[in-house]
Amino acid sequence: MPSPPLRLAALLLCLAAAAADSPYRFFHWNVTYGTISPLGVPQQGILINGQFPGPEIYSVTNDNIIVNVFNSLNEPFLIHWNGVQNRRNSFEDGVIGTTCPIPPGRNFTYILQMKDQIGSFFYFPSLSMQKAAGGFGGIRIMSRPLIPVPFGPPADDFTLLIGDWYKNNHTILRRLLDRGKKLPFPHGVLINGRGPGATVFTVGQGKTYRLRICNVGLQNSLNFRIQGHKMKVVEIEGTHTLQISYSSLDIHLGQCMSVLITADQPPRNYYVVASTRFTSQVLTNTAFLKYSSSNTPTSGPLPGGPTTQIDWSLNQARSMRTNLTASGPRPNPQGSYHYGMIKTVKTIRLASSAGQVNGKQRYALNSVSFVAPDTPMKLADYFKIDGVYRLGSISEAPRGAGIYTDTSVLGADYRTFIEIVFENYEDIMQSYHLAGYSFWVVGMDGGQWSSNSRNQYNLRDAVSRCTVQVYPRSWSAIYIALDNVGMWNLRSEFWARQYLGQQTYLRVYTASTSLRDEYPIPKNARLCGRARGRHTRPI
Repeated sequence: MPSPPLRLAALLLCLAAAAADSPYRFFHWNVTYGTISPLGVPQQGILINGQFPGPEIYSVTNDNIIVNVFNSLNEPFLIHWNGVQNRRNSFEDGVIGTTCPIPPGRNFTYILQMKDQIGSFFYFPSLSMQKAAGGFGGIRIMSRPLIPVPFGPPADDFTLLIGDWYKNNHTILRRLLDRGKKLPFPHGVLINGRGPGATVFTVGQGKTYRLRICNVGLQNSLNFRIQGHKMKVVEIEGTHTLQISYSSLDIHLGQCMSVLITADQPPRNYYVVASTRFTSQVLTNTAFLKYSSSNTPTSGPLPGGPTTQIDWSLNQARSMRTNLTASGPRPNPQGSYHYGMIKTVKTIRLASSAGQVNGKQRYALNSVSFVAPDTPMKLADYFKIDGVYRLGSISEAPRGAGIYTDTSVLGADYRTFIEIVFENYEDIMQSYHLAGYSFWVVGMDGGQWSSNSRNQYNLRDAVSRCTVQVYPRSWSAIYIALDNVGMWNLRSEFWARQYLGQQTYLRVYTASTSLRDEYPIPKNARLCGRARGRHTRPI
């Protein structure tokens, strides 16, 4: 058998035709347990190369990213690349419906391409409740040198990973959920893996900085603000936006955005605050913005932010629009694709629900609570293995039925244009992510969605992104151009709900076998379940 380096070299040659002019960046990651104490209590964390959070992936549009992951844990492991579209290659998406887990003591090499993307994203462990132990890190995709960017180069570029956090080990949280219980309220909020007062961002007087802020938490939307400083939003999950300044920003589960701040205040230290939204108990974390020319400490109260106000957040979300004249990953303007003039071929309406199945807590979409099969559905498709899942196992509209379990998969055809409406009949905040895609958030409002709701859609300059919030007792609507063949996870970012069934998969299908439409299965793909013992393909 060829050595691992030879196998990897052969695998890279298979993709060379698709990415002949794009550079390669190599990462070697060892995933281990380690003791961390972000909230002052020692607990078991998941580290990557000894780091919590994990190392950041720096890349440029169309770069090929090769990540060799060695699993030194005592449990299976997968990494999902939140927001990276993995075009024509859902085999690499790193979720249970597409990719076999990496067994303890083994490795897997992910081969990704940042094809036609820019922006701010993150990665995290997708199995079980491992996300509650760490293993996450930032992803930045820079524009190519000759592509104009609608703002000047910042003096520095900071990634801020914010999220709610439990003091409990992830295994304890998982056991609670497996016993059919709900998780308690989180214990705190972290900023870059640290608790209150532990993080400092140093700036120079008069200079402008870019902050890439991602909510990598488990349960709660967060409000982010900096004492005495306005934040100008310039990018949301790969879309350059109209440059509007805000004093505070709601960032919902799984979402990322970039802001510019200018150090134009009297030189001293200023509070940086992240606090929970829509909760009766408000959790807060503070970091510091430190002017390099001063040792004057912070003063005054923490800057106030919204707490339970929904309309405030809804109006802020509606105010964020695409900069139609700015370039995206390509030189042509972002507004050159007129999504509002395309007729949708169908509407999928998805409603969440909570309830009991066999005496245990479950969550569902359109009454179906997802259960993972023994074989990833993408492998079942490739090897034509029957009985793993069936199309039509989830309806395309809510039925109001009781919750039941199934391996649910929605079906759609390649190169069609569809509408998805997320309906939230519950009194909690929801957030949904669709892997493999960026979609236009054309509308959101309170109450019940109806066909008349389309009259208020933004059909001109809606933001194209990969994660959308749905407010309590409200709806959000998205348009999607289905231009990426594969099996793609559509899930709640409320992680306990995702774990207990509030997710499904969207199978975007074509009968074509052309490499222009979908890559073949990777030569190094791990095979598990009913795919075990089969062969991927010749080199």
